[in-house]
Amino acid sequence: MLTIFDGNESIDRRAMLRIGSLGLAGLTLPTLLAARAAAGEKNAHLSGKSVIYLFQQGGPSQFETFDPKPDAPSGIRAATGTTQTKVPGLLFGDTMSRLATLADKLTVVRSFQTNNAGHNIQPIVGPDSLNTNIGVHYARVAGATRASSGTPTNAVIYPSAVSEEVPGPQARGNLKATGSYGSAYTPFVPGAGGELQNDMKLNLPRERFFDDRRSLLAQIDRLNRKMDAGGQIETMDKLQQQAYGLLLGGGVAEALDLSKEDAKTVARYDTSHFAKKGQWNKAKRGQAGYYDAQAATIGKLLLLARRLCEAGCGFVTIHASYAGVWDMHADGNNLNMVDGMQAVGRSFDHAVAAFIEDLEERGLTDKIMLVASGEMGRTPKINKNGGRNHWAKLAPLLLHGGGVRGGQVIGQSTRDGGEPATENLTPKHLISTIMHTLFDVGQLRLARGVPPQVARLTQAQPIVEVS
Repeated sequence: MLTIFDGNESIDRRAMLRIGSLGLAGLTLPTLLAARAAAGEKNAHLSGKSVIYLFQQGGPSQFETFDPKPDAPSGIRAATGTTQTKVPGLLFGDTMSRLATLADKLTVVRSFQTNNAGHNIQPIVGPDSLNTNIGVHYARVAGATRASSGTPTNAVIYPSAVSEEVPGPQARGNLKATGSYGSAYTPFVPGAGGELQNDMKLNLPRERFFDDRRSLLAQIDRLNRKMDAGGQIETMDKLQQQAYGLLLGGGVAEALDLSKEDAKTVARYDTSHFAKKGQWNKAKRGQAGYYDAQAATIGKLLLLARRLCEAGCGFVTIHASYAGVWDMHADGNNLNMVDGMQAVGRSFDHAVAAFIEDLEERGLTDKIMLVASGEMGRTPKINKNGGRNHWAKLAPLLLHGGGVRGGQVIGQSTRDGGEPATENLTPKHLISTIMHTLFDVGQLRLARGVPPQVARLTQAQPIVEVS
């Protein structure tokens, strides 16, 4: 958040936005809103679509979500039982009951293999994304902000973006990784934690803030040079654009304010009733409040992501999974599969279903793709405590929207649900699907100045055809 300091007091951006009569909207930086930036928004290689990546850190089970294996022996098949979906013959795990009624709008991938059995943030950031947040690749091509509104094109949102009452750690890994691109493309992180927000403090008396706009702009210029002292002038321009957009509020300020949303829509997304304080205290994560943090916020995080996309954000990463709450070992630190899916799965099911219904009603289904996956899956065999352990050879993957036809099941798993029985699809295929959603790849390959890293990520065959 941009903050103006005058020694003992400060004025934050929210306070500034309330002072409309002082002419803040008159501030202009014509050199920062140059024709080059404006033209960048009209590039033919941008599809105009957005992607929301709902990251299920901890490793969700393929069995208790979308591949329950009802004919497998006890100890392998879904511990929660099954539910019939709207697609004949297609079953989900029982806690996915609302999504089961929307299965004709979903794409389920049953042969997705992450080749990773450790806690990290793959595939969002990992070898397959060139150790760079997928959204950073997009921002490098689209620009760090939208010139017309100042809205960041890439964002990462945590539960703290919608609640001040959530505890503890966030992602197990650096979701802000920019690889070789530099800090100008660091994802925007509402609530704190973004590189730009951490350094956006202007030491300026409040009377000079309102009376001497030239000094204000000079201070902003100083900020971006401090953040990237060795950077090129292009990088400085982009930082300055983002600072300007955040200062004036614009699209991003509106998007982040859920009070602007219709109360009935907020209520539809609300998952706070899934938080059961004290109910999950048999596991240390429950005692720390991590299960309740996920349950209470995941719905509003999806609503916030939708609003950011409407405001112009192209890639939004949602990390609702405090300390990897999908990690269901039943080992004292974590819940077993049955309790874990009650603590985590029910709120996930409700939130994603509300999101899908909302997009349908708004006519946004083809404009926004939702991706839901974790860094790995779970073992075919349930352990002696009723949990499942880490598994690299198969993981659940759910897709919706963005021009992908619903009602599909892509690939099949082996009888024990442990490996792909058809062609194994990997993070490379998923990332290529995301790139083909965000870009017109044919036009992208003809465009000048596209980094080779971006072109490389489009080379794998997409999982599904994007129209």
